[in-house]
Amino acid sequence: MKRIFSGVQPTGNLHLGNYLGAIRNWVRLQNEYECLFCVVDMHAITLWQEPAELTRNIREVTAGLIAAGLDPRKNIIFNQSQVPAHAELAWIFNCVARMGWLNRMTQFKEKAGKHRENASVGLFAYPNLMAADILLYKATHVPVGEDQKQHLELTRDIAQKCNHDFKVECFPVVEPLIFDTAARVMSLRDGTKKMSKSDTSDMSRINMTDDADAIAAKIRKAKTDPEALPASPEGFEGRPEAENLMGIYAALADLTLDEVCARFGGGQFSVFKQELADLAVAVLDPIQARMRELLADRGQIDAVLRDGAERARALAAPILREVQDIVGFVRP
Repeated sequence: MKRIFSGVQPTGNLHLGNYLGAIRNWVRLQNEYECLFCVVDMHAITLWQEPAELTRNIREVTAGLIAAGLDPRKNIIFNQSQVPAHAELAWIFNCVARMGWLNRMTQFKEKAGKHRENASVGLFAYPNLMAADILLYKATHVPVGEDQKQHLELTRDIAQKCNHDFKVECFPVVEPLIFDTAARVMSLRDGTKKMSKSDTSDMSRINMTDDADAIAAKIRKAKTDPEALPASPEGFEGRPEAENLMGIYAALADLTLDEVCARFGGGQFSVFKQELADLAVAVLDPIQARMRELLADRGQIDAVLRDGAERARALAAPILREVQDIVGFVRP
């Protein structure tokens, strides 16, 4: 049986990078794998979150996942904090993982910055919780981007160390799932940086909740260069903004970069940007309409999360009991 676990943090609006880089591919996976899609609110609080905003974001992210095409009847969609076994297994992994492993995590260094002593313990131990998220369900595959590969390697290390130390074959060695069609969407203000909800400028990203006028304005004001659009991908050298915008078009239209370059090469950014804005609005509009419908009925979203959590707890319970027995805990 092939089982996927993947999560998304509710730390702000979902944006085009989340959709093209991950969610769109999750929708395609739901017909091939048993899937768990988790709104990882416990990960979110490794950095300070305003409580009311976090609550709103959990529901908004859930609505976005469903609106983008994830079927809550076919998949398990839930938020992490409703399944306490995540925290319990994470503590066991805190006692298995080595400090040296965590010290090598580049994402901690990036998020903690120069003031590592002021970072929360949760931020430092974040990868152990991520390993617990995955191994609690004995997931066999995890969709990953470049920024998560190191964490998945740690998950594999923890699984292997547990199996070795306790002389069992409890946890699978999880395999990464890397998509040929995953788009790496960069900032509209700087083509060398990934599109991110943590960027202080809202103009750097297209939010899944932006209306048509906002999408058009952001694309119109996106950073470019003075040269004509390249006629082939070889022309992207030293032109990250051109590569990003044409890559977004390719992803939205399900075309290759070669096809986009053949269609627009030699043209001006002004004309291309209008085409891109029209395409982005056409793709996102039905998703946004469904999101608005879901968010207008908070009870519907909460029911999805409640049902998903119940199914997740049922799946996790025997695995956690197995781990408790392996470790030597006395259970009631």
